[in-house]
Amino acid sequence: MSGGHDLLIAGGGPAGLATALHAARAGLDTVVAEPRPAPVDKACGEGLMPTAVRGLTALGLDVPGHPITGIRYVQGPRQAQAAFRRGTGLGVRRTALHDALHRAVVDAGVPVLPLRVADVRQDATGVTVPGSGLRARWLAAADGLHSPVRRLLGLDVRTGAAPRYGLRRHYAVPPWSSCVEVHWGPHAEAYVTPLGPALVGVALLTARREPFDAQLTAFPGLAARLPREAAVSSVRGAGPLRQKASTRFHGRVLLVGDAAGYIDALTGEGVSLALTGAEALVANLRRGTPSRYEADWRRATRRHRILTELLVRARQRPALATHIAPTAARLPRLFATAVNALA
Repeated sequence: MSGGHDLLIAGGGPAGLATALHAARAGLDTVVAEPRPAPVDKACGEGLMPTAVRGLTALGLDVPGHPITGIRYVQGPRQAQAAFRRGTGLGVRRTALHDALHRAVVDAGVPVLPLRVADVRQDATGVTVPGSGLRARWLAAADGLHSPVRRLLGLDVRTGAAPRYGLRRHYAVPPWSSCVEVHWGPHAEAYVTPLGPALVGVALLTARREPFDAQLTAFPGLAARLPREAAVSSVRGAGPLRQKASTRFHGRVLLVGDAAGYIDALTGEGVSLALTGAEALVANLRRGTPSRYEADWRRATRRHRILTELLVRARQRPALATHIAPTAARLPRLFATAVNALA
């Protein structure tokens, strides 16, 4: 059996929708399978690096948000700040980002079907989703951090690392900085992202399974700015964060976004990497070189993977963890170089 679509995308989050937009531009007959109605919310820091903003602009998207000018580390009394050198970032509610991408995909004529891809069958010419009637020459697995397709194909790799989790809540308070602030606590990090004139998002990254409010007390200076009555959203969680895939290319299936592998949210690059991966995936399908996608993905994410691994390892060693922000403050040029290497 042949025929069907050129590309089936499993998952309609930012990675899947960006892949659909690139595919539509490349003239590929594309369909997206996503069971959840748009817009879809998710626990994330909601800060887009300048790279992500440029990627969205290249796709013709103008997403509403709050400008972000840089990154600030805070650890007790010590602070270090680095400005972005190539444009500004953007604090964007996840629902606003998803809505903009979803509308663009629909406007591009790409069907978004309310289906979950829970099983796939591959042969020499394509991929079939049993029971759905869907068939395509290629499948892009963009089904998230705990990708069912990745697991189904046996591509999950055990990491052995201590699990870390993300928790997010919004507060109706005016942003006090145009930077994303990263507060380093003894056992967790708190990311504060300006999202509007009177709204900030706070994301906690932690290995401890404790309630949001209990973990926020580890950041007394930050907690003083965030009275409980100012909370305007419920706590949303995600994790374990670290996920590893043995490959991003397997027969007729290519993995993209968080499904392709995830180290940690420490450098805030999730959307940037999703957009970069989507572009590389479609470019290789268009050129007829799908097997090159793995090398292109590794090349595009190498800097991110190295820097994130270094931060995670430092966080895991108490003797080093207490010196992260002080070291950044003592070496401002090095800190600025690291920030802009990912921006």
